[in-house]
This record gives sequence, C-alpha cells and structure tokens, in this order.
Amino acid sequence: MSIEQFSYDNKIVRNFAFASVFWGTIGMLVGVIIAIQLYYPALNFDTSWFTYGRLRPLHTNAVIFAFVGNAIFAGVYYSLQRLLKARMFLDRLSNIHFWGWQLIIVAAVITLPLGITSSKEYAELEWPIDIAITLVWVIFGWNMFGTILKRRERHLYVAIWFYIATFVTVAVLHIVNNLELPVHFLKSYSLFAGVQDALVQWWYGHNAVAFFLTTPVLGLMYYFVPKAANRPVYSYRLSIIHFWALIFIYIWAGPHHLLYTALPDWAQSLGVVFSIMLIAPSWGGMINGLLTLRGAWDRVREDVILKFFVVAITAYGMSTFEGPMLALKNVNAIAHYTDWIPAHVHVGTLGWNGFMIFGMMYWLLPRMYAVKLYSQKLANMHFWIATLGIIFWVLPMYFAGFTQSLMWKEFTVDGYLVYPNFLETVTQIIPMYITRSIGGLMYLIGMIIMVVNLWKTVKAGNLIENEQAQAPALVEYKRHVGEHWHRWVERKPVQLMIASLVLILLGSAIELVPTLLIESNISTISSVKPYTPLELEGRDLYIREGCNNCHSQMIRPFRSETERYGEYSKAGEFVYDHPHLWGSKRTGPDLHRIGGKYSSSWHFNHMYDPTMTSPGTIMPAYKWMFTDNLRTKYTKSKVKAMITLGVPYTDLEYKNALEDLKVQAIKIANELNEQLENPIVEINKDKEIIALIAYLQRLGTDIKTN
Repeated sequence: MSIEQFSYDNKIVRNFAFASVFWGTIGMLVGVIIAIQLYYPALNFDTSWFTYGRLRPLHTNAVIFAFVGNAIFAGVYYSLQRLLKARMFLDRLSNIHFWGWQLIIVAAVITLPLGITSSKEYAELEWPIDIAITLVWVIFGWNMFGTILKRRERHLYVAIWFYIATFVTVAVLHIVNNLELPVHFLKSYSLFAGVQDALVQWWYGHNAVAFFLTTPVLGLMYYFVPKAANRPVYSYRLSIIHFWALIFIYIWAGPHHLLYTALPDWAQSLGVVFSIMLIAPSWGGMINGLLTLRGAWDRVREDVILKFFVVAITAYGMSTFEGPMLALKNVNAIAHYTDWIPAHVHVGTLGWNGFMIFGMMYWLLPRMYAVKLYSQKLANMHFWIATLGIIFWVLPMYFAGFTQSLMWKEFTVDGYLVYPNFLETVTQIIPMYITRSIGGLMYLIGMIIMVVNLWKTVKAGNLIENEQAQAPALVEYKRHVGEHWHRWVERKPVQLMIASLVLILLGSAIELVPTLLIESNISTISSVKPYTPLELEGRDLYIREGCNNCHSQMIRPFRSETERYGEYSKAGEFVYDHPHLWGSKRTGPDLHRIGGKYSSSWHFNHMYDPTMTSPGTIMPAYKWMFTDNLRTKYTKSKVKAMITLGVPYTDLEYKNALEDLKVQAIKIANELNEQLENPIVEINKDKEIIALIAYLQRLGTDIKTN
C-alpha cells in the first residue's frame, strides 16, 4: 500500500476564522445599539441610516451570515480536509470563496443602512447581491465536492453528510425565495405576492435557521466535540437516524410561523404536525452530542472548551424543544408577535451557534499556530460572562413576552379591552428591554475578551500554512460480510447529495405547489384594487425604513385583535402585495386597518415627532422624509414591473402614472393645509412624507368593515 504525502491548507481556515471573529464583534455591537434604541429612541439620532428599522436587518445579517457563516466555512475547510485526507480541491477556489463572501458582507453593510432592502426577513439583500451569493455558494460547493471526489478516505464521516445537505438545501432555498423582478439596479419586487410570498418567505426563513444555523453547525459538532473530548461519537446508528430524519422533517415546518394568519388552514396544520415531529431527530442529535462526552465529564470541569460545547449542545436541545412547542396553536396564540419569539431565537443563536463557535475557535487556532492558548483564565472569564449574558438577555424577554400577551388579551367584566392603547403595553416592558441590553453588552464583552485572548495566542505562534500530512492512496473497496447497509451511502457522495435533494424537494413541493400554482386556493376580493402610483411609492418608503421590523400587517381572528385593530385580515386583501409585509414582531401596533383611523395631519405630526401624538413612545422620528423630495424617476418602471407580475393596471394608468401621482399628492397636501393651522414644518406636495401618508391611509380600506 503506497503512502502519499500532501498538505492541508490552514491559511484559508485562518482567514475565515479571523473574518468570523471580526464581523461577529461588529454584528454584536450593532445588536447592543439597537437593543438600547428600543428604550432610548434618542440613540437613533434623527439620522436615516442609523435608525432601528435599518440597523436591525444589518444586525441579523451580520450575525447569521458574517459571524456564523464565516465560522462554518472555517470549520468545514478544517474538518473536511482531515476527514477526507486531502487538501482542498483548488486553493484558487478557496480564495475566491473567501473574498467573494467578504465582499457580499461589505455590500450588506453598505446597502442595508441606506435602506436598500427587499424587506424579506433574513433575505433583505437586493437582487445583484443575491446573484453574487449564488455564484459564491456554487464555488463553495464546487470546491467541496471536488475535494470529496479526490479523497483518500473511502467513507464519508457524518459531519460531511451535514455539509452536503447544507449545500444543496441552502442553494434551493436561496434561489426560490429570491425570485424577483428587478426595477433597477437597487430595487426589485418579489415574484410572489401576499399569502404566496409569506409562505415562500417562511419556508425559507425557518429553513435558513435549519440549514444554515443548524445542519452545518451539527456537522461541526460531530467533528470538534469528539476531537476536543478525545472520544468517539456516542452512536453511529443514532447519527444516521438524526441526519435523515432531520433533513426530511425540517423542510416542512415553515408554516408554523404563520399560524392564525390568512394562510390556508391545511398549510398551517402541515407545519404544526412536522414541527412536533422535529423534537425526535433534534433531541437525537443533542443526546448523541452530550453522550459523546461520557467518560470525559471530569474533564468538563477543567476544560473550558468542553464547557462551551456542553452549553452549546444543551442550548440546541432547549431551543429545538421550545420551537415545536411554539408551533402548537394554543401556545402560538400567546407567543406570536411578542418578545417571547426573540427570546427563543436567541437561545439558539447565542447559546447553540455562539458557544459552539467559541469552543471551536479556542480549539482550532492554537493548533494551527502550534502554540498553547494564551490564557485559560480569560477563556473561563469569557465562558461565564457570556453565559450570564445569555441569561440576562433571554429571561427578561420571556417576561416581556408574557406581559405583552396578557395585556393585549385582557378584557374587563363588561367586555372591553383593559389596555386599548397599545403604548400601555410598551411602557410596561421598558425595564425588561434595559435588562436585555445589559445581557447583550455582557455577551459582547465576552466576545472582546476572546478576541484579545486569540490575538495574544496567534502572536505567540506561527501559522502552519501548509500542514504536512500523509495517508494511504484510495484503494478499491470490497464490502465486508455483515457490514451496515448505510456504508454504501457513505461511499457515494453524489448519491448522498441526490438523496438529500430529493427529500427536501419532496416536502417543499407538497408545501408550496398547491398555494403557488392553484389560483383558486387564494380567493380574490373584487373591491381590492392595486395601489395608486403615490401609494406604491409610499409602500417602498415604508419598506426602505424597515417599518415592518416593528409593525405587523396581519390581524388574526382573535377577539382581542379585532377589538383593538379592526376586522381580521383576509387572504384576498394581499394579492397585489409584492412583497408581503405581514411582519413577525409587534414592537408597535398592527397597521393593517390604520387607513382612515387617524387624520393625515396625525400621521404628519407622528412621523415628524412621535411623542407629539404618542407620549412615551419608543418610535424614532423620521424628519428627513419632510425635507427629502420623493424620487419619481422609476415610478412608471415600478408600475410596469407590477403589470408584468400580474397586477391589473390599465394601459392608461401606466401612461398617466406620474400625473396621477401628482394629483393625489396635491390632494393630500391640501388636506394637510386645511387640518394644520400652524404646521411644524412646511407642507410640500413633493416630499416623501406625502407618499408615506398616502400608503398608510390606504391600508385596510379596500373592504368594508364594521
């Protein structure tokens, strides 16, 4: 048997690891800033690019795709080479992948604060960046599969199964969810509308968590936890069940984000059933991870890396139990739109993702630099302050969520809402928001401690850029008598990829096709008409400012909601909404029936200084909309795009779009002049605020309500 000499590429691992730490620090800093903005609105500085609505998607994208994404690539590139006994397929592809991914992150850092967004949660980046993501993702897959095909190790270890499933599923999710029609270089409209768009978005949104924040990190768990513990994986059979059950079931669970909405009941029920089923494979993975440490529990007390891994796996178990529970309709009726949901999400992101990455970094970098970790004490300090940070972040948000739900739903003995003013619920949870920001700050401080510790570590050593290794050449495999059947799958990466693809496409097709392709499943309402050109421009401003980050546009059929907001929302009301704006969190009240509820002058004053109309509010001011002219350069292009998407504008409406916009703007400006004797600023028909008022006054007025 010939022994081949080769080397591992540690430089690309180092690059992704450093990028993860760098972007993670920035993403967490932005998280702390927006947490403070929610109880100290002055921190918005009346500056358009620094408002909560624009920074919130920057925070989520930075943490998910920059911090966790770069860490995943670092872990994959390190573990893949060693599991396959082969250097990455092409160093050039590795470098293109790295720099391409960083340029995408930089593009997000620039565009999101500027309000250039598609508004889709976890997929806010506009179409040119979406194309770039697709290309870079293909390069990553090309590099990974090229390495797999030239491997010296016949069998594919369980971690690689998860990497393969991640690649194929994220590709499908990204492409389908980002099908959009460009209007110009920085603006597009979703191919789907209303209910269809909401279903596709949360099919993507839930499975972005599943197949970007979970499956690849599970692959890292299966590699780094046994390495750190110096123990084999607890159960090979359990890992098989965990993998196949997880990727099959996960893809169906997205509709549980849309319970009690205008989504068809059959789709909601499908999401509930598969969400409950998710407990089994998820906890199978947690058990496999924790029991891998059997016999090493004495070391856990001393080894800070194992401490991080234990808490990470435990957080994974907690969040994957809580998620299915939140998918139960009776629980969801209490929790949805409240701060309970961010609490649940951050158990996963701070605990599962964050701690798994921290443990991996502490294990990985000293080995690549052939040096001991600079300070175990600093690492332990990081562990405890970050653990306390999670507690101070999550527990107040659970209390805030319970408080919100109880106050929203409470009635007097006479049948009236006890708290009809939404702002009353907001002021009650301010102390919890303050405590949450303290927890986030503690977690950030822990991150900074790690940065210092790792920096001191790498300064003390030298990177082994090309780590020398040797392994026998790959020889023809002969099946053994009594060999486990799954070994055949592990020898066939292409078949493994195809099987993974078939499983996720099966669930996706059954879930999406009936709603997307059978028009009769979404009933129309004859009185619902397309937005006027001015309202369409106002809607785009609403999206630009990230208003959907705090306000929902979906009234559920609960008495507490219909009493507070008005008639519950119907599927047919959203058929022209490209994209949907149903929202996922109510920091402010639902706006679906806001049209006609207040005068235009009320909206005028409210947007200039929210405290004028709502004393004690935490909403920022939007004063630039009173000075910035409405840009109508692309108005006709937007109407034309909507016609292409099936919105029934007439040829005359398209031809006269700018004239109609001006007529409606003049009407609103005149109305404001009549209502305001001494306006706080000059009323000008050409300003952005006029378009936003037009959109807000249109919301929910297409159908007659009591």
